[in-house]
Amino acid sequence: MAELNYRQWHDGDDLALLEIWGDPETRQAEHFRGVLRPSSDSPWSRCIVAEDQGVAVAAGVVYETSLHPERLWAYVEVAKDHRRTGVGTRLLGMLRNEAGQSPSGVTKLRAKVEPESTGAGFAGAAGLRPIQTSRVVVVQPGALPLPDLSAEGGPQLEEAATGSVELTTAVTDFYNSVHVWDRADMTLGRAQQMLLSDAAGASGAVVLRSAPKDQGGTISAFAVSYTQQRTDAPADVLLGYDTALEPAEAEQAVRSLLAMLVHQYPVQVEVDDSMTAVAAVLEPLLAAGTAVQSGPATSIVSD
Repeated sequence: MAELNYRQWHDGDDLALLEIWGDPETRQAEHFRGVLRPSSDSPWSRCIVAEDQGVAVAAGVVYETSLHPERLWAYVEVAKDHRRTGVGTRLLGMLRNEAGQSPSGVTKLRAKVEPESTGAGFAGAAGLRPIQTSRVVVVQPGALPLPDLSAEGGPQLEEAATGSVELTTAVTDFYNSVHVWDRADMTLGRAQQMLLSDAAGASGAVVLRSAPKDQGGTISAFAVSYTQQRTDAPADVLLGYDTALEPAEAEQAVRSLLAMLVHQYPVQVEVDDSMTAVAAVLEPLLAAGTAVQSGPATSIVSD
C-alpha cells in the first residue's frame, strides 16, 4: 500500500468519506460522523483526514466541550479495506499530539464505543479503558404496582413546568451528581437549553414530592418526557432523583414515579451505571422480563 497523505479536513470530505465508508456500523459511529468538521479554535477542535492516492479513506477528530471539561472527545474511523494497516493508530497519535496543544491544557481522551465492536477493539488496543456503561431500557406497561399516594402529608405526584427554576435546579444537581466519574459543569442555563427547552424536545415533566409543596415538600424524583404525543411506542423519558437522599429512599422515589409513568404505557429510559437508584429499580424488571434492553450498551472509554 502506498504511503498515505495526512491533511486537515476540507469541505466536501464528509460526502467523499460516506461513499468509501458506507453505512455506520454502530449508533456511536453515526453520531460522531456528525462532528467531523473543519478544525476550529472556538470551540476548539482538530480534524485530520488520511488520503490514499488522493482519495480520503480515514478521518479522526478531537475536540473539547465546556460541559465535561476534564477530557477531550476523540473519534477515528477507517475504511474497511485500510484497517489493520496502522492508519487508525497513526491518526490517533496525531490527534494526541494536537490535544497536547489544546488551549485548555487537557490531554485525556474519551470516546463512546459499542462493546465487542470494531471501535471497542481499536480503543482497547490504544489503551482506552471503560469508565462508564450506559443502556437504554424499555419498561413495559404495568411493570410496577401503583404506589399509594393518598396518605395526608405523604409523597405527592404533580406536573411541573419545564421552565420552572425548581425543576431546572433538580435536573442540574442530578446531572452533576451522577457524572462525578467525568466531572460535569452543568449549570441552570445549560440544563434549560440542553435538557428542558422546546429545542431539546422536552414536552412535559412530572415530579414526585416528598410531601405537598405547601408543607415544604421537595422534589424526590422527576421525569422529563421527550415524546410529543402518547402512542403505543415507548415514550422517551429522562428519569432522575435527588441524589442527597438515602439509597433506599431514592430507590423508592424512583420506583413510585416509574410505576405511575408505566401504568398504561411503556417508557424508555437511558441509564448509566452511576445512576444507582434508577439502575437498582430497573435490574429486577430486566430479570423478570417486564423491562428489556433496547440495543447494545454503550461504553465510554478513556485514558
